[in-house]
Amino acid sequence: MLHRALSPSHLLSTWDRLSVLPMGSWIFSKALGFFIPYSGSLGAKVLQYQPGYALVELKERRRIRNHLGSIHAAALMNLAELASGLALHSKLPRGMRGIVTTFEVRYLKKARGAICAESIFKDAIPLNESSQQISATIRDADGAIVVEATATWLVRPPPSSS
Repeated sequence: MLHRALSPSHLLSTWDRLSVLPMGSWIFSKALGFFIPYSGSLGAKVLQYQPGYALVELKERRRIRNHLGSIHAAALMNLAELASGLALHSKLPRGMRGIVTTFEVRYLKKARGAICAESIFKDAIPLNESSQQISATIRDADGAIVVEATATWLVRPPPSSS
């Protein structure tokens, strides 16, 4: 059931139905967090989602701050991973799934206030096992880049349960 709920077509159609409603983006984000509990703990909100594209917002709050009064590096990494995963997931062929194998992050400045992670994935994914690299950029409210990240996702069918 979990795999079906997170299937690319189901996730995108759920977004399409909910995003036009008042608080629909919030409802979608909460549901996504239910199915992906660790990412849900971040409290991010999906602002835009379409095939190959994700824009995810995170508002600064005490829970995700570091000792320097800015958003913690791990929260920033998690946000970038979530955006890249959504962009990839939206283009996965039926019966395929992805898992991060490598994650590279460059922190360029302190992140404060509301920030947005954007990820664009234009490639077609083959039907056999492959590695896919996806970038995510996090910007602050002024548009300044605070983080550049690249995730390498291993894409393959789930192991057969024999």
